[in-house]
Amino acid sequence: MTTKLSFDGGWHATVTDDPLHIAPRFASNSVYVAPYANVKEREGFLVTTFGSKEWLWDAPDTLRFDPDSRKLVGAEFQMPYGSAYHETSVRVPVMPAVRPGGLRADEVRDFRHEMCAVLCRHPGDAVLTSLRDLDVLDKPLEARIGIAPDVALLVQHGTVVGWSLTDPARYLTTAFAAPDPDPPAPATRRLLTECLNLVTTPLVDDLVDGEPAALARLRAADEALRNQPEDRHRADALRDLIATMVDDYGNW
Repeated sequence: MTTKLSFDGGWHATVTDDPLHIAPRFASNSVYVAPYANVKEREGFLVTTFGSKEWLWDAPDTLRFDPDSRKLVGAEFQMPYGSAYHETSVRVPVMPAVRPGGLRADEVRDFRHEMCAVLCRHPGDAVLTSLRDLDVLDKPLEARIGIAPDVALLVQHGTVVGWSLTDPARYLTTAFAAPDPDPPAPATRRLLTECLNLVTTPLVDDLVDGEPAALARLRAADEALRNQPEDRHRADALRDLIATMVDDYGNW
């Protein structure tokens, strides 16, 4: 079993037996596993911790550690489809069982951990898997370290090569709000899949090219989310997910 993990920049951490007990938040194009509830608290959190974080226009994945215990205390992961320059794949790797565990940094220093470039979607979008690159699919994964409920780091040859979010519909939310504790409505699950279709290839390319069928699907999804009578908090979160596409192409 993997006990030592390598990250970008020659940075290392050891797997512990204490994962975070923080429910993830799937908001817009990011997954948050962190204790802050607003912008001010987030700024304070980043100041008092160390690790990988965003800087100006640079947006790597964020993993933050307590400087005294060196334990993982929060993380933010960027969805690959958030940038038009990143590839999207529908191939799904064989996933090992999740081993719950936290992380302890080997040293107190900052590093930079590149965001993933490839999104793999499981049937029904029951799991979203983000990978460093397509080469990861050529060899089996050796471990999934469950750092928080339904959030796991993916490990290949001792290196962290991606992450996964199980049941993303459950954790849909807006900004810093906690996810709705009730299960997602069936309509929400269906619309999550359609919204992910709209922001990933090949459909996103059709939107950019002004294909009428793709534009009609975008407008239909936006209308369905506006008028969905149930699960309103998650419906608003899905509207945020496609907001840029609606603003740019919804009136074509």
